[in-house]
Amino acid sequence: MPPLTDQHTETLTLPQTIKILVGTMTGTAELVADEIKGVIEAETECGVQILPLDDLEIDVLDGGGLFIVCTSTYGQGDVPDNAMNFYESLGKARPDLSNVDFAVFGLGDSTYEDTFNFGGKKFDDMFAALGARRICERSKHDASGPKIPEDQAVEWVRGWIACAIPAKVEAD
Repeated sequence: MPPLTDQHTETLTLPQTIKILVGTMTGTAELVADEIKGVIEAETECGVQILPLDDLEIDVLDGGGLFIVCTSTYGQGDVPDNAMNFYESLGKARPDLSNVDFAVFGLGDSTYEDTFNFGGKKFDDMFAALGARRICERSKHDASGPKIPEDQAVEWVRGWIACAIPAKVEAD
């Protein structure tokens, strides 16, 4: 999976810890985040911290770093209830996220074609609008599709690692 745009032309300096921000209604996104964490820890030298968005403040982004947003979609294309305050705070405060690198794993159901995977899309659009640098394409899991979300997450995060850590891939 190549970088999404030419904006990613140099190798990232990886942080000691990658943070996964989790927006979920039923817990599926948290299960997916656990899978992503396991692969990153097994295949890189980075630690991973899973942070549910329930009571998380946007100051978690202040120091910059590498973030993965793992979120479902709820209702009429909204972010999940536990992520709503975080998402709305980003929109109101409009912090400069130019020191943030990010990726999004979105969960949705294509049965709702007009709002399919909008939770992930909204976070992806918000982070980009605030100056964060996208690392690889957003994954769009489809609950009506054949893949279980954890399996798709493993496949996606391996591609993400190849985008985020090109030097590792070349050395293997």
